[in-house]
Amino acid sequence: MRGNINANACAVPGMKRIGFLSFGHYQPVPGSVARTAGDALLQSVELAVAAEELGVDGAYVRVHHFANQLASPFPLLAAMGVRTSTIELGTAVIDMRYENPLYMAEDAAAADLLSGGRLQLGLSRGSPETALNGYESFGYVPAEGRDAADDARAKTELFRAAIGGAPVARTARGNGLLAVQPQSPGLSERIWWGSGTRATAKWTGEQGMNLMSSTLLTEDTGVPFDELQAEQIEIFRTAWREAGHEGVPRVSVSRSILPITDDADRRYFGGERNSEDQVGYLDGGLARFGKSYVGAPDEIVEQLRTDAAVQAADTVLVTVPNQLGVEYNAKLLGSIVQDVAGPLGWRD
Repeated sequence: MRGNINANACAVPGMKRIGFLSFGHYQPVPGSVARTAGDALLQSVELAVAAEELGVDGAYVRVHHFANQLASPFPLLAAMGVRTSTIELGTAVIDMRYENPLYMAEDAAAADLLSGGRLQLGLSRGSPETALNGYESFGYVPAEGRDAADDARAKTELFRAAIGGAPVARTARGNGLLAVQPQSPGLSERIWWGSGTRATAKWTGEQGMNLMSSTLLTEDTGVPFDELQAEQIEIFRTAWREAGHEGVPRVSVSRSILPITDDADRRYFGGERNSEDQVGYLDGGLARFGKSYVGAPDEIVEQLRTDAAVQAADTVLVTVPNQLGVEYNAKLLGSIVQDVAGPLGWRD
């Protein structure tokens, strides 16, 4: 049975943590402030600093390979950690198909120690990507009879054991056993799984990990996105309880929230009003994409009040248009904290 040190993270009813989620896009195109990889990395650190000053609870990054986006999270998380003091620092998510779990355990522990124990690591079996079986180019080819999803889960199991201090190697002499070093106490309780279906949500609860659910579900039952996601969350929590885990697991959902408060907002996002769920095919099956929340702050507040999954979660990750730069995104986050989270009762 696993306990959860985050059990009281949002102990006050209605209170929610708010984090930003950046994909770290960079491209030298008109309007982009993040034109190079260096821009994206440095601006991610500066946005974490600004977000902490605004009272935002979390700074999260998405990991993609073979693309003009953030790819190697631990140096970035370490840099964020030494520039901030209270904000949670996390991933949403790391594609475990690409990872060496023991090397990753060392990197994660080092970054967590540098941050004073603030990492929240979201893991996953990965999503559709630019490269064809890109993990094979990294040297990870599934054995006969297995697929990459099997390997991702096996790597996750080993990673979690390693950060929990389990011995994973034998000494060169004698019969001793060795754990990876360094170890960061408590990190093993701050692991999340990015789930795209009700079945994987159930598995996540059984495994004793926290749950991350994004703006994409890789299944569709015909009900609105928020209702399907809320069902996913309830299945997860039921599985957690039935597995005998202690404490209360955390649940995050991602949303695109864009308050329109000035001419710059209207210029960038005014045309995205009245967004609706989208249903399409992804990886050979139906998938449902959640809508964006775009409009005046009071309109967004009323819409979020009726979002079943947002109401069920304790953490909301807001995707940010990182290519618009730190100044714009800090303004955006400030508006969300003051004009949206405040009226919704998510803050003190």
